[in-house]
Amino acid sequence: VQLQASGGGLVQAGDSLKLSCAASRRTFNNYSVGWFRQAPGKEREFVAAVSFGGGRTYYADSVKGRFTISRDNAANTVYLQMNSVKPEDTAVYSCSAQLLRSSSPMVASAWGYWGQGTLVTVSS
Repeated sequence: VQLQASGGGLVQAGDSLKLSCAASRRTFNNYSVGWFRQAPGKEREFVAAVSFGGGRTYYADSVKGRFTISRDNAANTVYLQMNSVKPEDTAVYSCSAQLLRSSSPMVASAWGYWGQGTLVTVSS
């Protein structure tokens, strides 16, 4: 499956932003999807994930209560709604996918498919 992340940009602290991850495959509903981010000079870190059926979601503590992951299987798209963004949210955001479920959703190596990232910059 091919993934394409979009929706990044420059926003101010406290603003909202919605990222999209579009998939090429019509069987996208059989894939769990995750979002990871990598800030300059830092390692890639887990942000959020949603199960293939959409019934389970996972969040990093740093974004819990501010970010929401959702999916529209009819549109082959997963979204990351980012509210109350902070300067520390500045990073390249990438989406990932794994057939059915990821063995360890919070671990990057547990995801088999990756798309190119989209840059989110939050100014203070």
